[in-house]
Amino acid sequence: MSLGALSGALEQGLVYAVMALGVYITFRVLNFPDLTVDGSFPLGAAVAAKLISTGVDPVLATAVAPVLGFVAGTTTGVLNTKLRISGLLAGILTMTALYSVNLRIMGRANIPLLRSATVLTTLHGLGVPGSVAALLLFLVAAVVVKVVLDVFLRTEFGLALRATGDNEVMIRSLGVNTDSMKIIGLGLSNALVALSGAMVAQYQGFADIGMGIGMVVAGLASVIVGGAVIAPATIGLATFSVVAGSVVYRFAVFVALRMGFAPTDLKIVTAVLVVIALSAPAIRSSLGMERRRALTHGKVDAPSQNVPARND
Repeated sequence: MSLGALSGALEQGLVYAVMALGVYITFRVLNFPDLTVDGSFPLGAAVAAKLISTGVDPVLATAVAPVLGFVAGTTTGVLNTKLRISGLLAGILTMTALYSVNLRIMGRANIPLLRSATVLTTLHGLGVPGSVAALLLFLVAAVVVKVVLDVFLRTEFGLALRATGDNEVMIRSLGVNTDSMKIIGLGLSNALVALSGAMVAQYQGFADIGMGIGMVVAGLASVIVGGAVIAPATIGLATFSVVAGSVVYRFAVFVALRMGFAPTDLKIVTAVLVVIALSAPAIRSSLGMERRRALTHGKVDAPSQNVPARND
């Protein structure tokens, strides 16, 4: 197992951590089943790749991606809150529409970026060694997004957003417009997803119309695995667990490939990881009950073993 391969897995874990933090907002904070992710991720990649290929500065192209991702997320929110379409179906409808939108933006199914200037080549121009440029960029991006999200969720608006996911009826009775909370929360979530898509396109050297397939499952896997590894007792720990979960998930995929699994098997590997992470609390609880039961029996049996000794 080479150091370069491990570094690559770490880079992927960090760049996809931004996407996982977006999924965290809808899945954990809003308790909303958002499938828009499979469309907003390639949307960010398509916008960034198209702008870069036409000569736009890569930093500006990357900054435009989350804006359109925010629009995609708010579209799902409006469908759900204003048109009363179920959250699951609203996400599916937006995701389906985004497939055509992405094709319109790209003009074809794939845009190569290998000969174009990207944010990574910009870092090279600033003197950052090529071997650490991607790792440094994605680490800074993940940390900045995590810290900003921590601060945001502790603000008055963020508390209302969290309360909307916890108990929508109660928070509405206190005068909070829960529809606006959902729309803005979905927008923020998909803005982060699109930002991740823009960076991934520049990292892998191309944008493809099919690069969003299964992305929501990967994001959910990162959130669930992270929650199983690190107990999310506070907001800071919760977002940190998402970043850690993304890295752990990418390392697990890396190990699976090293064990001989074909790339086509990655979906079942992901499913197995999610099942293990979801069942971990039940397994721990079961093991804890068995241990307590064993200790209880030990306490019951102990006097019958010790009494004769004291009598002796």
